[in-house]
Amino acid sequence: MGNNLNFDSIRPYNDDEIHEVFERLVNEVNFLGLINFLYPNFSTKDFLKKLLSIQSIKEFQTEVIYPYVKEVLRTTTKGITHSGIEKLDPNSHYLFISNHRDIVLDSAILNILLVENNFNTTEIAIGDNLLIYPWITDLVKLNKSFIVQRNLPVRQMMESTRRLSSYIRQTLTERNQSIWIAQREGRSKDGDDRTQVSLLKMLNISGKGDFTSNFEEINIVPLSISYEYDPCDYLKALEFQMKRDNPDYKKTQDDDLKHMGAGLRGRKGRVHFGFGTPIKTELKDLATLSKNDQLQGLAELIDNQIHSNYKFYPGNFIADDLFTNHQRHTDKYSDEDKSTFLAYLDEHISRVDGDKDFLFKALLEMYANPVKNFYTCEDK
Repeated sequence: MGNNLNFDSIRPYNDDEIHEVFERLVNEVNFLGLINFLYPNFSTKDFLKKLLSIQSIKEFQTEVIYPYVKEVLRTTTKGITHSGIEKLDPNSHYLFISNHRDIVLDSAILNILLVENNFNTTEIAIGDNLLIYPWITDLVKLNKSFIVQRNLPVRQMMESTRRLSSYIRQTLTERNQSIWIAQREGRSKDGDDRTQVSLLKMLNISGKGDFTSNFEEINIVPLSISYEYDPCDYLKALEFQMKRDNPDYKKTQDDDLKHMGAGLRGRKGRVHFGFGTPIKTELKDLATLSKNDQLQGLAELIDNQIHSNYKFYPGNFIADDLFTNHQRHTDKYSDEDKSTFLAYLDEHISRVDGDKDFLFKALLEMYANPVKNFYTCEDK
């Protein structure tokens, strides 16, 4: 890769670096604790022996990450479905921009679906706020993650944004390596999935041509991720309450770890990944607009695909009816569906000590917003 030095602070590890990283990890007490937790049926000694025998990132993903994620999905979901992937070309590169529900699993499930459909795994954008310990950084960079630096002073932020933009463009176009990135910084806590224009601005910085050619080159494919149940929903609702009660409230690193754990272990019901189509021809329609309107227009194109490819479960329709005090979706769920969903909400609300009415409303809105967005999108 050209200008490799520029990217050393953010890029994933290469094959020739992994043994040095493994040597660090096998001496890291917290990593060993994680291994015990993730692979309880495997002796740590055997696991470390296996780890040290691995020769490539691909082998690490296949032998270590893949089986673990498959097991998580087997025990915590009612199955993963997908649509639209058949329209994509396994030999091409794509910038998958998706709504963001789960810190770890959104990109992990995407990579499993890609592998099972004869695509290469993606590189994954991860915010440095999640890299709580050096060994977590090591682990994610072994799993093809690159670092998005946040909360830097202004001058450093500009430099970091340029570096990130160049890295993404070069990875896609020169290495023909696909990438996953969330449509916004952090997960959507209220289910109202919107692409941040600042993300598109960052992607555009490294382009050498006009707006149309800059975005044609990176091949954006919107991806819509739908979990029947979000294991972190009650934690997200509690966060809204904390912010209501204290406008300066900020999540801690411990909270992030708690969300990661809950996301992995909690039940998710059915899960669907809706792959959109590459945004190419529509870019020309935006060419005559002002720069800001072009970016806003592109954000809306991405959002429209994410909203229209979202897969709904009974809970979404029930939440929309209850939240809006209508009965427009009653043909889409049964009384049994309704009592199951309300029991689920009650159980999740009971896990935290908070304002029950507020939490209930926040959860309803979270599950209802994708329905609202779908119908708004249909009316356009």
